Amino acid sequence: MAGSHLIRGSRVGAGPLGEAERGTTAPRVVVAYWCERGHRTAVAFADEQGVEHPPVWDCTRCGLPAGPDRDAPPEAARTEPYKTHFAYVQERRSPAEGEQLLGEALAALRARRGG
Repeated sequence: MAGSHLIRGSRVGAGPLGEAERGTTAPRVVVAYWCERGHRTAVAFADEQGVEHPPVWDCTRCGLPAGPDRDAPPEAARTEPYKTHFAYVQERRSPAEGEQLLGEALAALRARRGG
């Protein structure tokens, strides 16, 4: 019978391991974070002296930034929509400057082509 050397229904590392075999867990502190929508996110950190917890954490339900103050959660960052290269050029140049540059570029192109 092929594979008879395997222990069926088990995997490597499986077994009734209790805290005595694994050791004791580090002391932890649970910090609650609140987002704009009122969602509560509880995060467990190691309870060590002198270690500060992050002031902002992403909400696990909606992804908005969450803070430890329930009454004053952080505001969501405003994201600007994607701009094309042409949109950035329009911010830097006026239409008159664009026409002038276009005229210069066309004149240089015509001069190279000999026409």
